Amino acid sequence: MVRIPDMDDFFSRRCVWVNGPIIVGAGPSGLAVGACLKEQGVPFVILERSDCIASLWQKRTYDRLKLHLPKQFCQLPKMPFPAHYPEYPTRNQFIEYLENYAKHFDINPRYNQTVQSARYDETSGLWRVRTVGSGCDAGNRNAEVEYIGRWLVVATGENAEQVMPDLDGLGEFSGPVSHVSEYKSGETYSGKKVLVVGCGNSGMEVCLDLCDNDAFPSMVVRDSVHVLPREVLGKSTFELAVFFMKWLPLWMVDKIMLILAWLVLGNLEKLGIKRPSMGPLELKNVSGRTPVLDYGALSKIRSGDIKVVPGVKRFWSKKVELVDGRFVDIDAVVLATGYRSNVPQWLQETDFFTKDGFPKGGFPNNNWKGKSGLYAVGFTRKGLSGASSDAVRVSQDIAKGWKEETKQTRLGACHRRCFSQF
Repeated sequence: MVRIPDMDDFFSRRCVWVNGPIIVGAGPSGLAVGACLKEQGVPFVILERSDCIASLWQKRTYDRLKLHLPKQFCQLPKMPFPAHYPEYPTRNQFIEYLENYAKHFDINPRYNQTVQSARYDETSGLWRVRTVGSGCDAGNRNAEVEYIGRWLVVATGENAEQVMPDLDGLGEFSGPVSHVSEYKSGETYSGKKVLVVGCGNSGMEVCLDLCDNDAFPSMVVRDSVHVLPREVLGKSTFELAVFFMKWLPLWMVDKIMLILAWLVLGNLEKLGIKRPSMGPLELKNVSGRTPVLDYGALSKIRSGDIKVVPGVKRFWSKKVELVDGRFVDIDAVVLATGYRSNVPQWLQETDFFTKDGFPKGGFPNNNWKGKSGLYAVGFTRKGLSGASSDAVRVSQDIAKGWKEETKQTRLGACHRRCFSQF
C-alpha cells in the first residue's frame, strides 16, 4: 500500500480557513495591525507562541525598565497613552496600555500557538501556516493546526530570540550566567562583582540598576558606541532630532546631535567609550545600531561605580581575562548582547527576508510589502513609531484587497478540506 505524506498530515492536523490575514505575533506590532484591521471591518487571526500579549515586555524585561523615548513616539495607532502617564512610561504602565489596547479593539490572539512553518502554496494561491501547541498546550495533538489564508503578516519583530555569544571558556565559569532577558533586578546581585557584556541601552541600564542595589558592575565595551543625553535643556534628544530632520539634511542633524552630546556629556573617550566615525542617525539607518540614551550611567562611570573594560578574551572559573591582558575577578555574568529576528526559522520559500530575518533593501527603506500577500510589520529599526506606521500601511493595503475579493464572493480554492473557519 502506498502512503502519501500529505494525506498523513490531512488526518493528523486540524485545518482552519482564515477569511482575512494571518498575523504571526501578538506584540505591539501584531496588536497595531489588528486594531487597524478592526477599524476597517477586516477579519483576522493572531497567532502567539506565548500565553499573553507582548511576551517580551511581560516576561523578558527588567523591573526598572522605562520607555527610552517620550510616550507620543511610542503609542500605537488609534489610541494614545492616558494623559496621566509620565513622559517616559514604566514597563508596567506600557504593559497596562497594551492590555487596554487589546481590550478596546477586542483583539483576542490564539495563544500557545508556535508557528513551525509558513509557506505560500502556488497551486491554491494561499498561505499555509502550520502551528504546534506550546506552553500549556505543548504535546497536545489537538493543538496542531494549519491555518490557511490569502495574506500573511509577519509581526514577530526584531527581538524574537535572545543572542547568546560564543565566548571562550564561558562554560568553565563557576558563577551564574544569564541573558539580560532573564534579569529582573539587581537585588540578587547585592555585594557581588558582576560582568555585564554589552554597552547598549540594556547594558547601561542594568549596570545602573546593579549600582543602585550595591553590586559592583564592570561593563564590557568592545566596539565604539554613540551615547547621547536623553534630554537637552528639558527637551527629548529624539524629539529635537525629529524636529531638525524636517528642515536639515541628515548629516547636519548628526553634527548637531554630536555637538549637543559633547556639550552635555563631555569627552567620553576618557571614560573608555569611543564614538563611531559615522554619525548616530546615519549609523542607525545603515546598520540599525541604536544610540544609547544616557540618564545616569555615565555619572556612575565617572565616579568609578561602573568600571569600563575592553573585550573579553577568555573566561576562567572565577575570573575573566580581557583582551588587554588584565584579569578581573567576577562572581556573575549578565549578557546584554541583544536579540535577533527568528523569521528564517519558520518562513519558507520567500526572497523577501534576508538570512538575518529582516526585509531586504537595507535601511532606511520601509520594506513592509512582499509578494503574494506577504507583509512585515516592526522591522524598520525605528522602534514603536516605525511599527505603528507600518501597521497603518499594511492594514490599508490588505483592506483594499480584502474588500475587492469579498465583492467577488469567492473564498478561493483550497486543495485540502478545512474542518473549521475563522
